[in-house]
Amino acid sequence: MIDPNEAPEVQIEKQAKIIDALIDRANRQHEIGGSAYSLFQSAIALQAKISQKTKDLEQALDTLGRASNQLENSEFAREQTQRNMADALDAMEGGFALFSNDKLQVFNDNFKKLVPDVARIVAPGLPFGEYIDAINRSIHVKISQDADLIGSLREQSVAGPATPFVLGLRNDRWFQVTYKHTRSGNIVVLQTEITGIVRRNKLEQNRLIDEQEHFLKAAFDHMSQGVCTFSAEGTLLINNRRFGEMLGLPYHLTRVGTAFDQIVDFYQKNDLLVPVFPHNRIQGMMLHLARVGSLNQRVRHANGSILDMLVHPLPDGGFIVNVIDVTVESQTTEMLEKRVQERTSELTDANERLRAQSRQQTVVEEELRLAKEKAEAAVSSKTRFLAAASHDLLQPINAAKLLISNLIEYSRETNMEETVKRLDGSFNSIESLLHALLDISRLDSTETELTATSFCIDELLQSVSEDYAPLAEEKGLRISFVPSSIWVVSDKRYLLRSIQNLVVNAIQYTERGRVLVGCRRRGGKAHLEFWDTGIGISKKDQVRIFNEFTRVEPEKSGSGMGLGLSIVDRACRHLGHKVRVRSGPGVGSVFTIELPMVAPSKAPGKRRTDPSVSSHSDMDLIIMLIENDPDVLYATTQRLESWGASVLGAESTAEALTMVEDLGMAPDIILADYQLNEEDTGIEAILALRAQTRADIPAIMITANRGDDLLTAGREHRFSVLTKPVQLSRLRPLIDWKTRHVQNPNPVHTDQGLR
Repeated sequence: MIDPNEAPEVQIEKQAKIIDALIDRANRQHEIGGSAYSLFQSAIALQAKISQKTKDLEQALDTLGRASNQLENSEFAREQTQRNMADALDAMEGGFALFSNDKLQVFNDNFKKLVPDVARIVAPGLPFGEYIDAINRSIHVKISQDADLIGSLREQSVAGPATPFVLGLRNDRWFQVTYKHTRSGNIVVLQTEITGIVRRNKLEQNRLIDEQEHFLKAAFDHMSQGVCTFSAEGTLLINNRRFGEMLGLPYHLTRVGTAFDQIVDFYQKNDLLVPVFPHNRIQGMMLHLARVGSLNQRVRHANGSILDMLVHPLPDGGFIVNVIDVTVESQTTEMLEKRVQERTSELTDANERLRAQSRQQTVVEEELRLAKEKAEAAVSSKTRFLAAASHDLLQPINAAKLLISNLIEYSRETNMEETVKRLDGSFNSIESLLHALLDISRLDSTETELTATSFCIDELLQSVSEDYAPLAEEKGLRISFVPSSIWVVSDKRYLLRSIQNLVVNAIQYTERGRVLVGCRRRGGKAHLEFWDTGIGISKKDQVRIFNEFTRVEPEKSGSGMGLGLSIVDRACRHLGHKVRVRSGPGVGSVFTIELPMVAPSKAPGKRRTDPSVSSHSDMDLIIMLIENDPDVLYATTQRLESWGASVLGAESTAEALTMVEDLGMAPDIILADYQLNEEDTGIEAILALRAQTRADIPAIMITANRGDDLLTAGREHRFSVLTKPVQLSRLRPLIDWKTRHVQNPNPVHTDQGLR
């Protein structure tokens, strides 16, 4: 009557009905009048049945309870699994979505937030096709590999391989999107951000393009011919240095965008070319090239040179102009023609011949004069160029030295340590050679200004001692600097450079022994002497060693370029100091600089850095760094942060002011490059930050400018000056000293004066 396979509730209900029926039957039998024994017997039987049914009911209830517990455990496990899956999806760095039966079922927040104007429709039940259409219509999407994503996806097999493509957004973010069709017909969408990879690829591509452009420009500029190209509209596109030099064009006519008509008008106005260019307007030149195909004309320049001008059309509608100097060939031809004429003409008139010779001599003298003036102008131009280019040359050197200093720290006790040290040595050699070339250029310039002041010679000796004592120790040499109280008159910058070069020269040519530097009084003069126990110099070499690129026994002279003594000789000649040398092979050398002496001044000497300041302690400072060169800004920031500082990096005064305003407080110190973008300068940045914060913030100017005007400005506005490339051994103590003496006036220090 009761099926054990039925639900417990159904079984209990049937058992209750059976019990009720039995009780009713027993009652009816009693009413009919059965005997007492039969009633008792019926009651006993009924009690036994009720007891059995009660046990069955208890078992059914127990079974029902266990089933209910199992059901609750299953529900809890299902909810826990859903929560874990939701947490896992939210923890994913990329976007994830599952489309089942072409409807969106599961997704995480990154999937929804990828495209802002599509996020509002992303919800469970979104059709896959509508999602793709919304992506294609989005104003935030910049690049997609597939013009019609729906079509390309539907052409694939249901269980085909994943289909990745790149999606670019307007805010320069890039994602790789992969659509995977599962065997059950579902679609899994994965979105992985690859912005960093794309940007690195772009930077590498730009770097390679810049390198190729640099190589091509170098080859182009060193061509012996003058080359220039013009566009179809007649504007100048590219030209090399020889083009402007050979034609005598002013600088403003060699810039990109100059019209062909302007150049021709310049020649006609100044009568520089004979004969004049046959086509003085771009329309005539274009018609001639279209009709004839090229133009070849020989002209004579006003400076006496003879030039072949070749014009050829270009495929883009423009044309190229080649200028070849044929002065020598033309003069040779003219000379031969003249000799033929002289030998075939009448030689009876001696007076006419003498007059012709006189005229020829005058022409030659004039040509020699013009050549001399041209050579002098070239030397002066070279000097001015090197002086003006020093900032651009020293910027990358400065950035490289800072980055190498970081590499030295990172590579300690690794297999790269020796390589990084060699790289550091190579850059030190480059820096020394660059400084030497710039020094020679400045000393050769007629515009070089020397500032003679009186000072104690011990200031420079102690400065050089601290700089080069480690170099001597590395070579195993003993170096001594004798303290001196003698005051002299000289240009401190050039005299310091001379002392440095003589000390380096002594260390370089000494294999064992010692180097001794000191100053003594002799006959009213101060003799600054440099003694060494090196290889010595023979009598015949004691004159030529002061020439450029001259080294005694090059195989023993290290890696120098032979410029140090040449700089010493030039600087001392400009300063009026005599330089002498006493030496012999194998007995060492003594170099002497003779200086005028003066009475000691009562003015206090330069303040020294606090010896208690440790260069290895953490720098708990907020530093405002203003530098318009991204490489130098990055390298300097890395070094300052490695010292423990918090760096605010800005490329301009305006950006620095904004950062300080957002910070809400004044930085502890300002490090600023002098020449920023356009007319912006480090001086303006320092003054503006002090005015904004109403605080006398300590400041250091880091610059490639070595002029006295900047030192004067430093004294006026209370900031120190360090020249590039920055030596970290000087920068760190200077920062520590200035931030610990904020209450005192800020004296001006240069990288030669502060140790």
